[in-house]
Amino acid sequence: MTEATRRKPGTPCWVSLMVHGLDATKEFYGELFGWDFQPGPQQLGPYVRALLDGKEVAGIGQLPADRDLPIAWTTYLASDDADETAESIHCSGGTVAVGPLDAADAGRLVICSDPSGAVFGVWQAAAHLGTAVAGTPGTPVWNELQTQETESVAKFYRTVFGYELDPLVSADLDFVTLTVDGRPVAALHGVGNALPRDRGAHWMTWFAVADPDAAVVRVKELGGQVLKPPHDDEGGRRATVADPEGAVFTIVRSTDR
Repeated sequence: MTEATRRKPGTPCWVSLMVHGLDATKEFYGELFGWDFQPGPQQLGPYVRALLDGKEVAGIGQLPADRDLPIAWTTYLASDDADETAESIHCSGGTVAVGPLDAADAGRLVICSDPSGAVFGVWQAAAHLGTAVAGTPGTPVWNELQTQETESVAKFYRTVFGYELDPLVSADLDFVTLTVDGRPVAALHGVGNALPRDRGAHWMTWFAVADPDAAVVRVKELGGQVLKPPHDDEGGRRATVADPEGAVFTIVRSTDR
């Protein structure tokens, strides 16, 4: 269990989800992960922060009724200067969609996309440092970009955030670990034609669970879907699931990343 600290630039520090039905979504994740909720910054509209044992782990907001946007978890990457990072994103071939803007006294945020179209957030922390606990069931433990190929997009992330790149040398796996001060913080995974056509390139949030097999049963009971059943790999036992509005995420038992 790790207390919230100010993250170094490029380190994933928060995840959030914008949905149409806030109450129903709170019920789904509350039952699945044991989350409680408290109101968040009012500038973000109807918005709550999810809590585990009183500590913040994620955010969920409600989309305006007239906004028909894809429902997806958004990974936020830490920045010491959101305005400067937004300018770097723009100059490096990315797109700035929202911001930079202040979220009350919590911090300053940007919503943007990389050159492949994958959406992510930038967070300059003030009062809100980000996820306050990690490694226990119900917390985000890993973030991975699913993209067609990693070479071009890796250059973008290295330029904007200063990552060191650690590519896996393999003839049949296109995988790059992003490191900050020598510590793995996220990854880029090129999946070629296996990239879902209806979603395109996207960041995937992994949440820890005690038992992935039991968790997928619960997902289905709560109205979600199992997209990839539990299986074992080098990252631990994991499964890919979606909530009732279609937001896709990974559940994993291991926290050894």
